[in-house]
Amino acid sequence: MARLSVNLNKVALLRNSRRTGVPDVLRFAQIALDSGARGITVHPRPDERHIRGSDVPALAALMQPVRPGMEFNIEGYPDDRLMAFLRDTRPEQCTLVPDAPEAFTSEEGWKLDAAQMALAKPAIAAIKALGCRVILFTDPDPNVVPRAVESGADGVEIYTGSYAAAFHTGTHGALLAVIAATAQAAADAGLVVNAGHDLNLRNIPALMEAVPFLAEASIGHELTADALENGFGPTVAAYAAALRG
Repeated sequence: MARLSVNLNKVALLRNSRRTGVPDVLRFAQIALDSGARGITVHPRPDERHIRGSDVPALAALMQPVRPGMEFNIEGYPDDRLMAFLRDTRPEQCTLVPDAPEAFTSEEGWKLDAAQMALAKPAIAAIKALGCRVILFTDPDPNVVPRAVESGADGVEIYTGSYAAAFHTGTHGALLAVIAATAQAAADAGLVVNAGHDLNLRNIPALMEAVPFLAEASIGHELTADALENGFGPTVAAYAAALRG
């Protein structure tokens, strides 16, 4: 039974198209928590095109009465800016992504070659010293699991974007098998197994059947799109139910 962590980036993106503060990211975070989400995810990119730096402490404060049962997850590249957010808010989870600051979205996981390991290992140690669980965003590849263990990370978030794209054409079987193999290798190594990117109510059931021990899925874009038709609260409830299997 996986937890749903609602990614609020797209709510913030819509807000940022006006100067009125509407929609209110804090209000939508509360709706998500009231509707069955077990956590909130944000990715405060340097250009602040969606989540702004000022949103991070505000969301941490909003969630303080329900933490750690409801978890705050901050995603980002391990630079000084991210470390400042982590020191100030001490989220339950930090998901590290390897993409450059100007990246459109996170579509490539850590390879953990020598150069990336030199970046990731000290960052992971510093983040864990703050009391945060550290998750590495990785491609579906069982070969990366031993390197994730070596890095000191607590777990992996397996990229599901390629699986979601293949699902549209019914050609997802092979990709799902690789995701399952990666997840099993990670679980066998004692790592937390999360997943995310373009998951929706249509492709979640097959993923849950293949990876029944999935700990968490962080979902934003597809959930927000469905919410335009069905309402935010009911959509969050539907996604939470789908992840419960």
